Amino acid sequence: MTGQDLLLGERQDLIRRRLDLSGRVIAAELAQELGVSEDTIRRDLREMAASGLCRRVYGGALRVSPAAGPITERIAAGGERKAALAEAAAALIPPGSAVFLDAGSTNLAIARALSPASGLTVATNAPAIAAALLERGVATIQIGGLIDPRAGGAIGASAMRDAECFRPDVLVLGVCGIDREAGVTAESFEEAEYKRFLAAKSRALLVAVTNEKLSTAAPYSVVPLARVAHAVIEADAEEAEAAALAAAGIETVRAKQPSAHRDLPR
Repeated sequence: MTGQDLLLGERQDLIRRRLDLSGRVIAAELAQELGVSEDTIRRDLREMAASGLCRRVYGGALRVSPAAGPITERIAAGGERKAALAEAAAALIPPGSAVFLDAGSTNLAIARALSPASGLTVATNAPAIAAALLERGVATIQIGGLIDPRAGGAIGASAMRDAECFRPDVLVLGVCGIDREAGVTAESFEEAEYKRFLAAKSRALLVAVTNEKLSTAAPYSVVPLARVAHAVIEADAEEAEAAALAAAGIETVRAKQPSAHRDLPR
């Protein structure tokens, strides 16, 4: 059966399945496979993007970022996977560093993995992360301002003023989506603006990324992949995803399998 024979809904269901499977689709490839014009596929992708089913990029579309839910839901999801990422990410932060730990559920796991013996000074815009750092005995700077309930941290003008004098050795950047073309992306304009502000002040950027955020895009660009120094990915992340990060010049580390890592302090 060709794309000419498929109804509109059936064709878009096929595109959604491809996005779920590989994270991206190329309009020209779909058009050739289904025997329809590229204009037809691009129209499908525009309609799907308008419905929030994908993110348009040049030449095709990406899977939608999974980071659009409330922070409380994201914290509760994938605890063992995030703890494994956190253990690997914490090992990449040099002792004695000045660190900015951006808001995010995976970054909360990283806060819980940091050792007080490492001599770190950590600033954060997320109250939950600040509390976890204090429990661990890590020197903590709380960035203030109005807390965005979705991001779980302060991201407005007051937060920018608070962070103005801080020049991190390492920025652990919260990631809503990451892709070789779209780069690191965020769910809101204000959040993306704040992340760019932090990135501009930081010597090195580190990201820890769960599988579902690879080859996905949120609506707003933060930084290109070339700006990221280190990425920690899950043990079972697709090899093609790891290769795409490495091709951008990112030092990419795989976390241990969740069942293999030790329980982290809570």
